[in-house]
Amino acid sequence: MTDNFRYPTDNYILIGKIIVPHGLKGELKIFSFAGQPENIRHYQRLVLVSPSGQLSPPYAVEKFRVKGKSAIVRLAAVNDRNAAEAITGMGVLILKEDLPPAGEDEFYLSQMEGLTVVTVDGHRLGTVTSIMSNGAQDLLVVQDKDEEYLIPIIASIIIQHDAEKIVIAPPPGLLEINSRDSTP
Repeated sequence: MTDNFRYPTDNYILIGKIIVPHGLKGELKIFSFAGQPENIRHYQRLVLVSPSGQLSPPYAVEKFRVKGKSAIVRLAAVNDRNAAEAITGMGVLILKEDLPPAGEDEFYLSQMEGLTVVTVDGHRLGTVTSIMSNGAQDLLVVQDKDEEYLIPIIASIIIQHDAEKIVIAPPPGLLEINSRDSTP
């Protein structure tokens, strides 16, 4: 459900979407694309992006709570239902500079986009073009010319990761699943 919002990916990360106003005092119901609405609590400010790519100035988060699978958030300057309705449907961004530093042996998925993926034997598969989820796990979408590979982001497959490349140890059959040569 990650809508196609246009925004400067060097500075921002899309974390959700405003789905409906909540109540009469300007609160907003936000769907978290990560599936963990409680994580929105850690950010002091949010930037909104329209479907056409227009960015708002940063909004301070005044109130936050989780309700079911969504976050209920009150943003500064959004004081009534009319103001909340005006921004319904907008994407919710965080500034990358607001992310806490990753711990040792941790990384943000967004840091993997654009990296080259190679197997442990040195075969270059392509470049990570995006990250997606199949419901059970996150997947790297790796493309090279006409080939596309979906690589699960799990410790037994991702052997090494640095600022330039990702080294994988694919189990038998993983790379052949999407191969154009394997279709009858």
